[in-house]
Amino acid sequence: MDTSPLEKKKATKQRFMFNIADGGFTELHSLWQNEERAATVTKKTFEIWHRRHDYWLLAGIIQHGYARWQDVQSDVKYAILNEPFKGEMSRGNFLEIKNKFLARRFKLLEQALVIEEQLRRAAYLNMSEDPAHPSMALNTRFSEVECLAESHQHL
Repeated sequence: MDTSPLEKKKATKQRFMFNIADGGFTELHSLWQNEERAATVTKKTFEIWHRRHDYWLLAGIIQHGYARWQDVQSDVKYAILNEPFKGEMSRGNFLEIKNKFLARRFKLLEQALVIEEQLRRAAYLNMSEDPAHPSMALNTRFSEVECLAESHQHL
């Protein structure tokens, strides 16, 4: 029996891909790797927070606004965000824990996105380090002072 290309595409399970190119300056990619490993091993793809949840968290914030956790969580389109917390619902401070987690996770995503944008801009401007530039001399001096302070920390 001949199947259409659309049916073949549906039959082939697509791997979810969402990436932030932060250049490894944040812990986001190591978190994603650990969370994906845990989700794969336990077969609990939706119960363990990972990059799929981050994607939907960002989508919810785009739709509902910055730090509007309650609106995002109550929207049925973003029900996936509530899955990892189902086991914690019996705890007394459940909402506080959940909101703090979402805020921390969003700050990490926000930081990674800012770095991604800075790297994109630097690549666009084709920026390179000029050792003769005064800011580089200041950076070198700061590194020396920081090293000195660390070496004398015991005093």
